Amino acid sequence: MKLNFSFGEEWKNLKKFERLSIEDKSIVFYAENIASINHFHNLIKKLTEGKNLDVCYVTSEKKDPLLNEKNKKIKTFYIGDGVARTKFFSTLKAKILIMDMPDLETFHIKRSKIYPVHYIYLFHSMFSIHSYLRKGAVDNYDTIFCVGKHHVSEIKESEKIYNLKPKKLVEYGFGRLDGLLEKRKQSENNENQEKLILITPSYGKQNLLEVCGKKLISDLIKKDFQVLLRPHFRIFQDNRQLIDSIQKEFSNESRFTLHDGIIPFEKFHNSLCLISDWSGISFEYAFTHEKPVIFIDVPKKKNNVDLNKFSTEPIEVNIRKQIGEVVLPNEVDKIPKLLEKFVADKKNYENQIRSVCKNTVYNIGTSSEIGTKYILEKSNKNKNEGE
Repeated sequence: MKLNFSFGEEWKNLKKFERLSIEDKSIVFYAENIASINHFHNLIKKLTEGKNLDVCYVTSEKKDPLLNEKNKKIKTFYIGDGVARTKFFSTLKAKILIMDMPDLETFHIKRSKIYPVHYIYLFHSMFSIHSYLRKGAVDNYDTIFCVGKHHVSEIKESEKIYNLKPKKLVEYGFGRLDGLLEKRKQSENNENQEKLILITPSYGKQNLLEVCGKKLISDLIKKDFQVLLRPHFRIFQDNRQLIDSIQKEFSNESRFTLHDGIIPFEKFHNSLCLISDWSGISFEYAFTHEKPVIFIDVPKKKNNVDLNKFSTEPIEVNIRKQIGEVVLPNEVDKIPKLLEKFVADKKNYENQIRSVCKNTVYNIGTSSEIGTKYILEKSNKNKNEGE
């Protein structure tokens, strides 16, 4: 019987990883998908280039760019997302595992049964834990690298509500934002602001594309704006009929682009505004480019059944009006006027968004230094304790 090449490759890589000594597996990163590297990049770079340390990078993404990495300080392993991955987690022998995948111990991904691994969770969104994550999503980690003070207070409240053992909460920041800010510095002399509006709907029932997408696109085009629509990849899967309908309606419109990949950075850099609903990209856009966001006020997905047990309003609800404007779905015809206001009050919006960012995110531009310091302290402690 002919073996599946991919399946064989996954087990081959797992065996290769398992043969390493515990010292060679002192610091391990696990990437669930292609987006994970955006959150790990600066931290891995600081550990390997800044501190000359070896790290292991284990990924479930076949097209992960780090699999072709030439940095010899990074050992890479592709294990897929099937049985090999399940075994990787259950039999893991490593000092520290850093990951941005929530729900450890909730489903089939478990803590190691044979070794006292120290698990560090790194957020892939700035949003509040009690709204965008499921109940108990980060409860089984040892350390949490928090984006801002909202995460610290939310986790502490969660521990109190459910009588949980306190976790180590590190005032970390958001590596993805730091990376984007670096790109912005490199692009500052190349800004060529277009009349470009980016539309980035989240997935789920009643997202902005389903509720008012066609009218929104049409209204903007009539006012001579360029429109780039980037639906969440789940919309392409869940509502292909809507995507096809939009393609057909605007197929002959030169001012409209339907994009199904990663939006090029220069498009963000040269855009006038981003329009979204509850997509996490809204905070990244506002804080990186200091440009306002228009939030279409569709119903918010409820991922946590215990949301009402928490005393604090989710941050993605709380600061929407501080970094842009909230518009009802039946009032999208007001958006062209809002865009005129954004242009007229450009400096005021920049200052306001910059202030909100500083109050929301820890250690802007230096999160990797904070994370590296903690990882070094923890790995040395583990070594001294003989873990």
